[in-house]
Amino acid sequence: MTKVINRHPTRYGQLVLGLLPFIILVMLYITASDARLAANSADKLLPAFGSFVDAIDRMAFTPSRRTGEYLLWVDTLASLTRLLMGVGISALVGLSVGIATGMVPLVRSTFSPVVTAVSLIPPMAVLPILFITFGLGELSKVVLIVVGICPIIIRDIQLRVQSLPDEQLIKAQTLGGSSWQIILRVVLPQIIPKLIDAVRLTLGSAWLFLIAAEAIVATEGLGYRIFLVRRYLSMDVILPYVLWITLLAFCMDWLLKSLSKRISPWHHQAQGDDNG
Repeated sequence: MTKVINRHPTRYGQLVLGLLPFIILVMLYITASDARLAANSADKLLPAFGSFVDAIDRMAFTPSRRTGEYLLWVDTLASLTRLLMGVGISALVGLSVGIATGMVPLVRSTFSPVVTAVSLIPPMAVLPILFITFGLGELSKVVLIVVGICPIIIRDIQLRVQSLPDEQLIKAQTLGGSSWQIILRVVLPQIIPKLIDAVRLTLGSAWLFLIAAEAIVATEGLGYRIFLVRRYLSMDVILPYVLWITLLAFCMDWLLKSLSKRISPWHHQAQGDDNG
């Protein structure tokens, strides 16, 4: 008898099992929505799917009467610009500082304690300080993302570097490799897929910090729009925006995973990772 832990679904079975929870959620929503609307046709908490279609058409395909802009796309561009800047800076700084603290004991002794301390500070607690220091423009929103995820990436990269086999580093030094050569030709190729994994794991936090900043001070953005319409209980706008953010995050995660597989296929083969 085959044990449960040894049974693997087929590719088709994987697809069905992956879609099943979403189908159940949709069915539960339809049932609850129908029940609430039957009791009160003006209920706004669980609008019918027709309301979602109207809201999407209004936000994405109908120009705003006030500005003439297509609000969903303007909000998406603003949010993605801020997010990509914050995540990109965090990845670059995280890679550089993480390798330095992981490879050089003097740097690790100097900077590792402060990085650990900063990583333990709740980013939302310093949001007022960021607004006071950097103003209410784009910079403060980007800095919040960096403050929120960069220390986590640095610590992760540092641990990954320190976990590299000592034999590799010793052999590279025996062959006459300098510190820079060892970092660039031995450490960096093995750390890049780890960096991509770290960025994938911090994307959710990056979105959280972005939406929080936009909700407080912004004139466009996905988070700004959600908190703007909440005062009208416009769930027909809020839920599609939330689903759109989820779809964007999923696409970014998929792109990063595909990039990692393309540039470091050996990493995924070693992990036996076909789906992660």
